[in-house]
Amino acid sequence: MKAPNQRLSLHGLTRAELTGKIEGWGFSPVHATRLWNYLYWENAASWDAMSELPAKVRARLETECAFEDLTVARELRSEDGFTQKFLMALPDKRKIETVLMKFAGRATACVSSQVGCAMGCAFCATGQMGFQRQLSTGEIVAQAVHIQRILRQGNRGATASERLRNLVFMGMGEPLHNYDAVMKAVEILHDQNGFALAASRVTLSTVGVAPAIRRLADEARPAHLAVSLHTAMQEEREALIPVARHWPLDELMAACRYYCERLGRRIFFELALIAGKNDSAEHAHATGRLLRGLPAQINLIALNLTAGFGGTPSPSDAARRFQKILAEHYELPSTVRQKRGLDIAAGCGQLAGTA
Repeated sequence: MKAPNQRLSLHGLTRAELTGKIEGWGFSPVHATRLWNYLYWENAASWDAMSELPAKVRARLETECAFEDLTVARELRSEDGFTQKFLMALPDKRKIETVLMKFAGRATACVSSQVGCAMGCAFCATGQMGFQRQLSTGEIVAQAVHIQRILRQGNRGATASERLRNLVFMGMGEPLHNYDAVMKAVEILHDQNGFALAASRVTLSTVGVAPAIRRLADEARPAHLAVSLHTAMQEEREALIPVARHWPLDELMAACRYYCERLGRRIFFELALIAGKNDSAEHAHATGRLLRGLPAQINLIALNLTAGFGGTPSPSDAARRFQKILAEHYELPSTVRQKRGLDIAAGCGQLAGTA
């Protein structure tokens, strides 16, 4: 519920909610359709850009509603030419980070779901800063809208017709710890009359919140699931991901099997490879035994450095050995993720709201 005198966030409303609001004011639903197009086709950022709405409708909207107030406090561009990071200031002066990545003709937005994170992963800069607050649905959606505006402007090599193609919840925060706001944002961005992001183009990355994975399966949300596994050994995993004590590997894997069986979807399992910690042949075999029989895709990522963690990235030959063991012994597909934006701390685990 919105506080007294607080205007409703336009980006926090589904199309049905927006239509209901317009009709509740006594206006034709056709105006809701035009407003929705302004928001998600034209990415309008002001009331002045909505000249086709009747003056009465605009006046009521200005009184009752507001655009989500995210201000770019700082923008960084990577020397790789494909990555931009935006430090976004929220109305309460807290900050989040959002990343735009470009790969072979497709643009991906990496968005945040929380300010900070309560999961406390040892190697993650966001986890090292602790949890501050949840983001609202509007604040999540507004990040995607911002990235779309950047693309439409033809910023740094983009064409004016370029569109956001992929959305990953791999920014600051644990998306399944902010489940309701995140799922509503997914619904808004999935809407076929707006951003129309397909389920195959949206990925939720979690450290393994087992009850929420089961809920995802039951609700059949239009998104892929990625699980930050990092190691298949329980004690080691607890050292890297403290909440693994709450959802140990047997409970996590039971939830993953339930998800795959219920939805017929595969799961992406992510491993940040740390030299001498989780990149040995023994670790590869343990991972293979754990995931064997699941429709899984393993993403191997050499650790991205953060100030609060003393590990070092695994060398490339360790990742190749890991891949070979998974393929030859367990018939599990894997990829070594391409690194982007490390010079501006835009890689996985490096976001800390400071830019």
